[in-house]
Parts: sequence; structure tokens; C-alpha cells
Amino acid sequence: MDSIKSFKGWLLMLPVFVFWGCSVQMTFKGSSVPENVKTASVQYFENRAPLINPLLSQTFTEALKDRITSESRLIISDEVGDVDFSGEITGYDLRPMAIQADAVSAETRLTITIKVRYKNFKDPKLNWESSFSEYTDFESSQNITAIESELVSEIVDKITENIFNRAFSDW
Repeated sequence: MDSIKSFKGWLLMLPVFVFWGCSVQMTFKGSSVPENVKTASVQYFENRAPLINPLLSQTFTEALKDRITSESRLIISDEVGDVDFSGEITGYDLRPMAIQADAVSAETRLTITIKVRYKNFKDPKLNWESSFSEYTDFESSQNITAIESELVSEIVDKITENIFNRAFSDW
């Protein structure tokens, strides 16, 4: 009787092992860069926002280069590449959110907006221009200067991912 229970136990576990062994891990890090595209260039993104973070232009420009090199086979070129990213930072905004009964904000939202022009010199039909905007909320009691670089890094990461996906992923 114990051998039958043991057999039934193994029989019930069989589908788990089969599916586990044959599972396909899906990731969204894959890109579909055409074979004829070998290089990319990223122009310096000027900060034209009404409120200026003095480090944002350099931070964003380098983060976009890093995203392209880490998630594709493209080489960053100092010259104009097969594909080129240019644009400007158009928004850097702090707004109170979650107003409490005493008219004091419990949260503040930092929003960054970046206008991007993408040129594909190998296939100009794929050129586009678009604005990308992301935000993060933080407790208003926190000192913005103490957490600003961390917030900016988080937002820039989201924006560069969205730009990369728009340029190179078939969504």
C-alpha cells in the first residue's frame, strides 16, 4: 500500500518536473537591432527645463549610452553613428501630492521629461521624435537635496529603458 501511495506521489509530481525542466524564461531585455546597424551615437542632452538640476544633462547622457552598450551589441561612436539619439531635457518638476487636512503635502512628486529625436541612418523610415516622462514620489518631510541623486537615478533608469525599448524592441 505504501508503494502505491509513493507511486501516486511521484506521478503527481511528474508534471511539475516536466514543466520545470522545459520552462522558457522570458525576458524583455532582448533587442532587435537590425544587422546592418553597428554603431550608435548619443548627443549631449542640454537641460532646457525651467528648474535646473546641474548634473542631470551629464547623468542622463551617460545613462543612455550605458543602456545602449549593456543591452545591445552596438558600439558608441564619437562620430554620428548608424543610429543617433539627440534631444533636450524639457522638464524637471517638483509638485506637492497627497495634500492632508491641514493643507500640508504628505508627498512630493519629482517628474523629469526628456524630448528625444531618434535617427536611423540605415533606415530613415524608423526615425521618430517623442517626449518621455517619468516620476517618483517621496515623503515631503525628506530633504530633497539629501535624496535627489537617488531619485534622479531611479527616474533616469526608467526613461532610458523606455527610450531603448522604443528604438530597438518590437513591442
